Amino acid sequence: MKKYLIAAMICLFAASAFAAPLDSFKGQKGKIDIAGGTAHIPVMREAAKRIMSANPDIRITVAGGGSGVGVKQVGEGLVEIGNTGRPLKKDEIEKYGLVSFPFAIDGVAVVVNPANGVKELSFEQLIDIYAGKITNWKEVGGADGEINVYGREDGSGTREVFTDKAIKKGSVSAKTNVVNSNGAMKTAVAKDPRAIGYVGIGHIDSSVKAPLLAGMTATQENAANGSYTIVRDLFMNTKGEPQGLTALFVDYIYTPEGAQIIRDSGYIPLPRKK
Repeated sequence: MKKYLIAAMICLFAASAFAAPLDSFKGQKGKIDIAGGTAHIPVMREAAKRIMSANPDIRITVAGGGSGVGVKQVGEGLVEIGNTGRPLKKDEIEKYGLVSFPFAIDGVAVVVNPANGVKELSFEQLIDIYAGKITNWKEVGGADGEINVYGREDGSGTREVFTDKAIKKGSVSAKTNVVNSNGAMKTAVAKDPRAIGYVGIGHIDSSVKAPLLAGMTATQENAANGSYTIVRDLFMNTKGEPQGLTALFVDYIYTPEGAQIIRDSGYIPLPRKK
């Protein structure tokens, strides 16, 4: 009898050790609202879909708006998770009492229309294009035609990384066309044969082309191993330590299943910081 009891206990322990990540949501009810960085959306939506499929008593909404919106909305209690494509600033942490959770590595890539013949740009050329000093594609080895420059809105984490690491905090021409998300940027560049813009690497597909930048190829693998340097972490942020369903959601993103969602979305998962 004792032998069977020990065997049963071992089986129970094994079952709990390998419990499906979604099991933690069983019996839970409530909602989680998420907003902010648009690079995060594919990960957040897929995680939300799986959680709500496992438990229809949970409702999760996912919206964009950019990193600045994520900070403001979570700080003001309008959402439970505010996403940013950049680290929180000291004053944001102090003002709102935010706690940050880096969960993925993303690269930011320069993109052009697939019809554009330019295969590589240097940092100097990119800086001059965004400053309005280079205005024709023939000046950088392309076909004769005006360069239509696209950028992101104030508060965008993608913009901040691009400005800091790609154009080295250089000036941006007042003629720059401003769009409000990675998705909108991709659509704009895909429709404009003379366009140049930038997106998170996870958003690159056949509708846009990423030329070499100073000899570097924009892939997530290169972003992870350091051979591509225009990189950033993606963050979930909460007001204080997460509680209840929000804590379960954050925990889920760090499970092996969450890591696979991150990889499938085109990013590199990060382990949870202790």
